[in-house]
Amino acid sequence: MGSDTEKSARSAATRDRILVAAERLFAEHGLFAVSNRQVSEAAGQGNNAAVGYHFGTKTDLVRAIVAKHAVQIEELRAAALREIDGSTEIRDWVTCLVRPSTQHLAALGTPSWYARFNAQVLTDPTLRVLVYTEASGASPSLSRLLSGLGSTVDDLPEDIRRARADMGRSLMVHMCAERELRLSGEGDAETTGWTDFGTDLIDAIVGIWTAPVTR
Repeated sequence: MGSDTEKSARSAATRDRILVAAERLFAEHGLFAVSNRQVSEAAGQGNNAAVGYHFGTKTDLVRAIVAKHAVQIEELRAAALREIDGSTEIRDWVTCLVRPSTQHLAALGTPSWYARFNAQVLTDPTLRVLVYTEASGASPSLSRLLSGLGSTVDDLPEDIRRARADMGRSLMVHMCAERELRLSGEGDAETTGWTDFGTDLIDAIVGIWTAPVTR
């Protein structure tokens, strides 16, 4: 029998394999088209109950995938916010929203699946609320960013602000998923990498926020 340290290391390695397999399968097939048994098999686990043993429910597994990536994104976002401290320019705040995510996706290499996984979460009404509510509450930098961004558009009516926030989030999530798909070689040929794509996305989201209100 191995030591407690060896057992802990094996358990951590198994958890990581399950997270990687689940992220890929969820990204490619959707959250509820994939069973825990399929995730266990893809992770090389002979025990089909491995997912439940290590994570609990599928919702807990989704939370764990989000949390795994949130650590790196949080660090990048906190650093970006330090660079724009006190800014009143909407582009600065949108840049802090977009760049940490695209930088993280670039760092994952190719192929990656996290952007497509995020898009699957966004399309599920229950998990979308759960994951994004938890993410906002657990991230000091995200709370600060949203507050700073909101202060630059406080002249907009509340319903317009809410609608444009939804538009910007959907654009960011789904276009990142589309770009990830193309960079992985599974879509149309694509030469623009994450840096230039991030700039294009910032331009578009700034445009959404600064567009005239005609109603």
